[in-house]
Amino acid sequence: MKLEHIGIAVKSLGVSDELFAKLLGKESYKKESVEREGVVTSFYAAGESKIELLEASREESPISKFIEKKGEGIHHLAFGVDDILQEVQRLKKEGFEFISEEPKEGADNKLIVFLHPKCTNGVLVELCQEKQ
Repeated sequence: MKLEHIGIAVKSLGVSDELFAKLLGKESYKKESVEREGVVTSFYAAGESKIELLEASREESPISKFIEKKGEGIHHLAFGVDDILQEVQRLKKEGFEFISEEPKEGADNKLIVFLHPKCTNGVLVELCQEKQ
């Protein structure tokens, strides 16, 4: 596993894109809407990892609910894996719980699953695999 990206929940992608472009000294390399999740994303390369900014595209989206409860900030840590199904099975055997064990399509050409934060010290952890 490697740290693939850090997801940051933001109220305004426009405002946050401007801030991160200044901070990192480069523009976002990709913007993408993931309708099923109700988010619009913006990605920045940051060394070996990435920063994913997430803005809610509808009120009932998980990002909207997150910001309502906790405000803007780190939403999740994503770890890249070679075989997401194998990792789900391995981690289940280790006692980890998943929000959903079935991989689904995410942003940036990835298949994704999330571990439940109650089993990862309150941190939402995403596993992601490059789609074939």
